[in-house]
Amino acid sequence: MKKLSVLVPTYNNESIIRECLESVKWADEILICDSYSTDRTLDICREYTDCILQHEYINSASQKNWAIPQCSHEWVLVIDTDEQLEPQLEEEIRAFLVDPPSDVDACRMPRKNIILGQWLTAMNLWPDYVTRLFRRDASRYQDKEVHADIEVRGSVLTFERSFIHHGTPSLSKQIGQLDRYTRYQADEFVKRGRHFSWARLLLRPPAAFFYYYFLKRGFTAGFRGLFLSAHASMYSFCTYSKLWEKERQVEGQITSRRVVDRG
Repeated sequence: MKKLSVLVPTYNNESIIRECLESVKWADEILICDSYSTDRTLDICREYTDCILQHEYINSASQKNWAIPQCSHEWVLVIDTDEQLEPQLEEEIRAFLVDPPSDVDACRMPRKNIILGQWLTAMNLWPDYVTRLFRRDASRYQDKEVHADIEVRGSVLTFERSFIHHGTPSLSKQIGQLDRYTRYQADEFVKRGRHFSWARLLLRPPAAFFYYYFLKRGFTAGFRGLFLSAHASMYSFCTYSKLWEKERQVEGQITSRRVVDRG
């Protein structure tokens, strides 16, 4: 059987990290990549592993790309602190690692998204395939500020068993993350050369709500579906608002330079 390294990015996750680590403690190596936690996160991690690194956080992709080459084994599984493997997925991973096909460089698996205590399958939330198991030297996350996927050279195998994602444990957490993630998204738009337009600001938010609530059947999920659809709409509105702000700031800097040059 091929040995497995599990990479866990952390930051102030003392309330949830133990469940995550319990689900992967069978791995040959657990590597913690911490963004300088100030709570008991690392104390809990030391109960499971001595492999703990700390690195300044810029974005999720760069953090993982920095840590992946430092994993000891050829095969790497990435898991976030609000996720945990189901026992059946552990069994499927173990079976795969007995003799991985030479042309397969990664495996994707379905993810169960738990929204306010309930597993939702509507709104593109199931099977929600994500690639998390891959060959260390043949894989790298996209150079994106947010929502980066793993890129691999070879083929990708699909697992049947799933893992659990407690991504929305409370309304406060989901709303609180809105500012940070829309800032990342606006930065990504700037990087890709996308400019602000009034049409996008006015049309994209209601289109996002309509897409998730009606086309993707969010209305079948009760309040949870309504909240996620409204959140998607607000995510779009805040992203383009921040893009507008960034462009105004650049224009202000250019104007200031012109004034200085004329002076």
